[in-house]
Amino acid sequence: MKKIISYLLVVILIIISSLKLRADEGMWLPILLETLKIKDMQAKGCKLSAEDIYSVNNASLKDAVVIFGGGCTGELVSEKGLLITNHHCGYGTIQKHSSVEKDYLTNGFWAMSQEEELSNPGLSVKFLVRMEEVTDAVLKDVSETMTEVMRHEKISANIDTLIKQATKGNQYLAVVESMFLGNNYYLFIYEEYKDVRLVGAPPSAIGKFGGDTDNWMWPRHTGDFSIFRVYADKDNKPAEYSADNVPYKPKKFFPISMKGVKEGDFTMVFGYPGSTTEYLTSYAVKMISENENPHQIKLREKRLEIMKADMDASDKVRIQYSSKYAGIANYWKKWIGENRGLKKLDAIEKKEALEEDFTKWANSSPELKAKYANILPEYKKLYSQLSPYNLALTYFFESALAIEIIQFSNKFNRLKTHNSETLKNNKESMLNTSKSFFKDYNMPTDKKVFISLLKMYKENVPTEFLPKIYKLIETKYNNDYQAYADFVYSKSVLSNEEKSNAFINNFTTKSIKKLENDPAYQLSNSFIEMYMEKVKPYFETINNQIDSLHRHYMKGLMEMQSDKIFYPDANFTMRVTYGKVDDYYPRDGVHYKFYTNLDGIMEKDNPEIYDYDVPDKLKELYINKDYGQYEVDGSVPVCFTASNHTTGGNSGSPVIDADGNLIGVNFDRNWEGTMSDIMYDPNQCRNITLDIRYLLFIVDKFAGASHLIDEMTIIK
Repeated sequence: MKKIISYLLVVILIIISSLKLRADEGMWLPILLETLKIKDMQAKGCKLSAEDIYSVNNASLKDAVVIFGGGCTGELVSEKGLLITNHHCGYGTIQKHSSVEKDYLTNGFWAMSQEEELSNPGLSVKFLVRMEEVTDAVLKDVSETMTEVMRHEKISANIDTLIKQATKGNQYLAVVESMFLGNNYYLFIYEEYKDVRLVGAPPSAIGKFGGDTDNWMWPRHTGDFSIFRVYADKDNKPAEYSADNVPYKPKKFFPISMKGVKEGDFTMVFGYPGSTTEYLTSYAVKMISENENPHQIKLREKRLEIMKADMDASDKVRIQYSSKYAGIANYWKKWIGENRGLKKLDAIEKKEALEEDFTKWANSSPELKAKYANILPEYKKLYSQLSPYNLALTYFFESALAIEIIQFSNKFNRLKTHNSETLKNNKESMLNTSKSFFKDYNMPTDKKVFISLLKMYKENVPTEFLPKIYKLIETKYNNDYQAYADFVYSKSVLSNEEKSNAFINNFTTKSIKKLENDPAYQLSNSFIEMYMEKVKPYFETINNQIDSLHRHYMKGLMEMQSDKIFYPDANFTMRVTYGKVDDYYPRDGVHYKFYTNLDGIMEKDNPEIYDYDVPDKLKELYINKDYGQYEVDGSVPVCFTASNHTTGGNSGSPVIDADGNLIGVNFDRNWEGTMSDIMYDPNQCRNITLDIRYLLFIVDKFAGASHLIDEMTIIK
């Protein structure tokens, strides 16, 4: 009898595990929830209907979610256009307003009235108006007999027609995105608001607490949020910045729940995940994990080492490079975790096992054999051909274009025109580019990066991909990179703001030759020429063939596993993911609970380390236990983990409860789960959320900005 009970328990656990995988994995298009997922979501605790989540005709949760800037998500939390996103999403904006005299990064910023809110030229938010499947229209007159080039041209033409139709007679933006690797297409219509003002940001010691040491890690104690406000014209329509603009009145905004979370609670993340590649073959995963990632990690590690030393030595450099450093470090650490996760999951072996099944299935009938049997052998051949070009491409972007003087020099190509009106406009544009570049540029730092990365490029890239400039470094400078760097930075007019601006102001068509003789421009041009001649055409040709295989392989997988519900890879379009508040076991003998609180912040406090120097005001609140309504069991909740499937782009996404109330702001993933962009593991993958109660506590008790709390709808 005991054996039977034990057997039944094992079966039940297997079934539960299977259900958990299906529930938590996936990034679902909200338009498909009604047919694919809403019943499962409701079975897991969700009390919303598909219409509550996404509707074209009525206000729904989608109307409270925006694309923030170029790569994050944000959510509206008041009827006056108040918007929450991550601190790291607003970081570049906060940094632009900062100086040594007004160091908003270190001290934070709080507008105590709407008049004090700061405008941000170039920053916008986009609301999704609607989405619809347009596969038939995109693939109209596309046939299997076409070459990939012909196919691409026809699809592009069809997409252009759809976009023109969708935007005719209105101010909307439209894009058509591929799903399931080119097997399906969806149209997305957006409305863009360009007057977005900074309202509040905690000091970096809260908003970036733990810095790059804690990035991608759990337990986490980071108050990763910033607050903005969307403005519109008097008719609530999009408008450029104007003092006459008024706060945007949204169709929908999120109520905020103070009820908190407990283990097992339903959670949903609404947002714009950037990019995943869940359906890659073993050949691709092998190239990424064994070739691409290790080199990217090594190159970024060197840049970070150089930058950190200079940032630690100077407050000015720290402010100039803080945003750059964070951006570089983010994916450096992610790639390290991704490789570890893939190895732990035996990802390559699992992909190979699936490919074995696919091969057997593809050879199971003459019809299937004709369509699918050659796909995997062709993959193997093409990835073998792609590998050296992929390495060269990696070093081109992560080495050559990572050197700031090369990036800046390349922008001067826009001045090489013989049209006087175009030149006039481009000179004005270049002056703005120059101002922005030199504001956050430290030549000694860039010079050190220059020397290290040029060496690393030479040491790791096959000889056929070396730019011609390396011959000059060898013959004239005897491979002395320091001497070559001294020459470039001392002789180039592009390494100095005053000289650069004078050069731009006085630029005529006769100046083109002088530009072409500038040593920094010559270096930049040498790399660009090499890339355009020896890497780009071959990489694109092979990659286009692989893209064609992707489309057919994806179609074959869906045909082979006809009982499986597939979700499309993320591509920065609106998605819904759902799961539950959950703890996890990262390794043998270690258990991470699902929440952290203010006690953990004080345990990490270290005034000697910038990222762990807890502000005095927060210490005072802690010592006095002055927590107000945000106290839970003698402390203040800070973060929690859940099993929602997220990725980059989900930063700033609303994390909502079963009733559609905001309970937190998504800001990270755990390190053990960063491989989820390639392969998801329900036992290890966790999204990290800022508990909304900590955000309210900081706004209210720390910043004294209770007027912002008063705007929100708080559910207790």
